[in-house]
Amino acid sequence: MANRGGRRRSFGSVRQLGSGRWQARYRDPLSGETKSAPRTFDTKTDANVWLTTIEAEIIRGTYQAPDAGKVTFGPYADDWLKHRKLEDRTRERSEGVIRLHIKPTFGAGSVAAITTPRVRAWRTALLESGVGEPTVVKAYQLLRAILNTAVDDELIRRNPCRIKGADRYDVPERPILTVAEVYAVADAIQPHYRLLVLLAAFTTLRFGELASLRRRDLDLVRSVVLVRRAQSELQNGKLADKAPKSAAGVRPVAFPAELAPEVSHHLEHFAGTGQDGHLFQGPRGGLLRRSNFRDDWNAAREKAGVDSGVHFHDLRHTGNTLASSAGASTRELMTRMGHSTTRAALIYQHMTSDRDQHIAGKLGEMIRRAREESEPPSSGT
Repeated sequence: MANRGGRRRSFGSVRQLGSGRWQARYRDPLSGETKSAPRTFDTKTDANVWLTTIEAEIIRGTYQAPDAGKVTFGPYADDWLKHRKLEDRTRERSEGVIRLHIKPTFGAGSVAAITTPRVRAWRTALLESGVGEPTVVKAYQLLRAILNTAVDDELIRRNPCRIKGADRYDVPERPILTVAEVYAVADAIQPHYRLLVLLAAFTTLRFGELASLRRRDLDLVRSVVLVRRAQSELQNGKLADKAPKSAAGVRPVAFPAELAPEVSHHLEHFAGTGQDGHLFQGPRGGLLRRSNFRDDWNAAREKAGVDSGVHFHDLRHTGNTLASSAGASTRELMTRMGHSTTRAALIYQHMTSDRDQHIAGKLGEMIRRAREESEPPSSGT
């Protein structure tokens, strides 16, 4: 269509409808389809101005089709999760958070309808309804990740999840046990779980990593346990071994030589048979489950006189604190914990470093002192 000077527009066209209003049309550079403006205009000039704005957005690279944000959030979130590469347990948790805490508010609406004020109100409502802060943070992180993809897909121009501090929370300080308290719990627990407690404290392995250990993962000569995998328990009760989250998760961890007799005794009396036999087993010889172990832990903790707020995972925190007091650097602590992503292959190749053996030795000294102090003095004649 020609403009007032008699020249035809180089971008788009306008036409007057039977109603007297004006319609603007153009070719979408993303799909190649002819698009109409989402509304009609009072005048031809208004229609031309709208086309000029769209043309400028295309030139700047900020253009989005007017109907892009009409995609329904619920199916889009499902598709987003489907294409993520996640471990089974992580996928299961993410699906639950999306289904229970995100979809009830945003699922039926469009992606474009999600605004920062709506996100802020949604987050506040979750907290006020009693949903735990860690779950709310996880829900916010998932919503933000989904909408980041929506930005990449050019469904929205910017992510509305822009609430400062909403993606994190302050983790309360966890209790730290003394070496004497660690041994008090180990003494009080069922004999086939004694080594589980000691290794959790003095190697800082996670429960899932301990539950997946096999006989062949132990090197008694070097006093090293090799972490190769971690056991996860799905909501349906299925147990599965999974690879660590990062290369640093496959790691050797030295344990104090003072634990060697405990390890040998456990291997002789409680571990599964063969090199692939599990180091730790359930009460009937099956796989060790966190749910089945919890009652034994609580009973031993109570018998040992340890605070009821102490969880099994706090043994990992205890071990890291003890290792730090033994002189471990931040880098060495990260290596023992499996959090470092650098030089993981070199660490694996050499099994363990001299410094890691030194840390284990210092931990052993703490064990000896604590055990000596707990033993009653011998009576003289």
